[in-house]
Amino acid sequence: MQDTKSWLEKIGKTIDAKDAKGFSEFCTESGEFRFGNAESVVGRKNIEDYVAAFFGMIGSSAHEVLNCWDNGKEIVWEGKVVYTRLDGKVVPVNFTNIFYMDGDLIKRYLIFIDNTPLFT
Repeated sequence: MQDTKSWLEKIGKTIDAKDAKGFSEFCTESGEFRFGNAESVVGRKNIEDYVAAFFGMIGSSAHEVLNCWDNGKEIVWEGKVVYTRLDGKVVPVNFTNIFYMDGDLIKRYLIFIDNTPLFT
């Protein structure tokens, strides 16, 4: 796999472009995606649909890699995302993502985030 930080930045750019299909392609065909405290979504197409719906709820986002760790099987991304809400308000939020890998694809994508400020 390419340099971990560059790979994470590529994921961030895909999200920031609101490319739900491109985002889902980082996951295995039967991958699991969990956003915060929401129920997990399983399967690449379901992940694509879920993320597309979320993209429709925000104006834009800008992701940053603050730190990352890669042990060859799991990757941890400590990051910051700056959301622009549909009303134009800018909301920065810290997050941590944990990726359980299957080769170069993510089989479990877990986002630990408190998005309360985004929707209040």
